[in-house]
Amino acid sequence: MAELLVTLLGPRRGYNHVFRASELEVERSRSPKAKPDPRELVFGRIFTDHMLTIEWTQASGWGRPRIRPFQDLSLHPASSALHYAVELFEGMKAFRGYDDKIRLFRPELNMERMERSAERVCLPAFDRAELLECIRALLRLEQEWVPRSDSASLYIRPTFIGTEPSLGVAPPGRALLFVILCPVGPYFPGGHFSPVGLLADPSYTRAWPGGAGHCKLGGNYGPTIALQRAAQAQGCQQVLWLHGPERLLTEVGTMNLFVFWHREDGELELVTPPLDGLILPGVMRLSLLELAREWGEFGVREGPLPMETVLRALAQGRLREMFGSGTACVVCPVGGILYGGKWHTIPTMEHGPELAQRFLRVLSDIQYGRVPSKWAQPL
Repeated sequence: MAELLVTLLGPRRGYNHVFRASELEVERSRSPKAKPDPRELVFGRIFTDHMLTIEWTQASGWGRPRIRPFQDLSLHPASSALHYAVELFEGMKAFRGYDDKIRLFRPELNMERMERSAERVCLPAFDRAELLECIRALLRLEQEWVPRSDSASLYIRPTFIGTEPSLGVAPPGRALLFVILCPVGPYFPGGHFSPVGLLADPSYTRAWPGGAGHCKLGGNYGPTIALQRAAQAQGCQQVLWLHGPERLLTEVGTMNLFVFWHREDGELELVTPPLDGLILPGVMRLSLLELAREWGEFGVREGPLPMETVLRALAQGRLREMFGSGTACVVCPVGGILYGGKWHTIPTMEHGPELAQRFLRVLSDIQYGRVPSKWAQPL
């Protein structure tokens, strides 16, 4: 009886719980493309010659990782990613430094977040270290695509989708993990540190308690496009997402939000909304918090930001800077908020913006290797 239980409950023969970078198969493109001028790059429009793909099935587990020429995917029309948004993605970058070395910025944090997102939509577990090593192998093959510019980089988009060919709402029995790369230019055209205007409409919310706002799922982004378009129609560039009766400030477009102000007692403080399930735990968010705490020059707090409290600080002249943070921009200054039919000017640029520019300068120096840091990992 004991032997029978061991047989039934033990690992299935031939089932691969992990994929391994040491088993990576590489098929090189026979028609490599010309590399674009970094000054003419548009985000997400140009892709490199190769991609990484790894398939998973409930019956066999993980297949061998493969690097192959960049190509279209072939999906069953009933794939769960297409019907029920069983999919996630990550966003990270590779930078070419002044010394021509290529570096990744804290990539292990992206792998950790990707793992949490996969668990939320019942996609299979994977080995974070093995995936990162596969990504490094893809980058080594595509290293000439990393722009030789201190204002451009190579964007890395790991993506994980359910490919179960069934219309049943259930955990997928098939999945595909793939990684594509695209060179990207500066977030601010011409290098100008330009502030954005925000539309704050309490009729809409990005995330809610018990939801999945803390995960990087495609389903969190599609529904935001309509309000983004409405913001642009009203002369704004981004959306300031509010939540609840207190109209808590949560995120700026697809970025984390920071406020730098004088508290009522006169002390300087940097505040960002807490990781309460509504907020995506951004890599840049964590980096800004860690830098600020290391400097020790002002208070640093993760706490709620009700709109009434922010507007009162603005009216009293205590609000110095407001900015978003994210992989694409590092930091993005906020110049004003359209709320309740009224435009509220935020004096971010009037104050330099000293803190936002300091964050941008310090983190850019790390990313491009001008300043040594354990956060910048050589390829």
